Amino acid sequence: MFDVEAARRAMVNSQIRVNDVTDPRLLDALETMPRELFVPKAQASTVYGERDVPLEGGRFLIKPREFAKLVDALEIEENDLILNIGAGRGYSAAILGRLGETVVALEPDETLRACAEKALSMVHADNVAVIDGDLRAAAPEQGPFDVIFVDASVSSIPQTWLDQLAENGRLGVFERDGGAGHGVVYVRSHGSIGRRVAFDASVPYLPGFEPTKAFSFAR
Repeated sequence: MFDVEAARRAMVNSQIRVNDVTDPRLLDALETMPRELFVPKAQASTVYGERDVPLEGGRFLIKPREFAKLVDALEIEENDLILNIGAGRGYSAAILGRLGETVVALEPDETLRACAEKALSMVHADNVAVIDGDLRAAAPEQGPFDVIFVDASVSSIPQTWLDQLAENGRLGVFERDGGAGHGVVYVRSHGSIGRRVAFDASVPYLPGFEPTKAFSFAR
């Protein structure tokens, strides 16, 4: 029988601690959250490996290392209001809920949203609210947010996301322009937005946020 608790400990020790993730609250959340509840049953035995796990609608549960490093870089505090953009089946929202005060999990896909609500209920993530809405518009009526976390790569950041950051708010996202990608953190300070690359990362695109293909005439 597959020992999920041993697999979870191995994931944290071999993929996360060794990659400079040091927040004890995050490490505890990763070691105790049943990641296998947040994927289709056929994928349950694969969730603790170093891979992106396919979900419905072209979405993925991203690799443990990439996820943990970006969350760690956001330096989440206990009283933070967090927006999770593209929440999928809810794993990221569940972990973020262990770190902050309240999580708004934005997910437009009806199937994924229903799965997220079920799994979050199973892990008693009572401070997570799953909502429907357009990903580009995000959730302006719920903000401003102390933290915004995006569950996939994008080729560019919509201004609407940055507009919903509170003062000293942080936005964590994976950015790719077709090739190599990075985990990136944006910070709002005194009305301006700063950007820093936190680490290299290759994460699948959020559908609809891929690079625009340049048009060229055939010769």
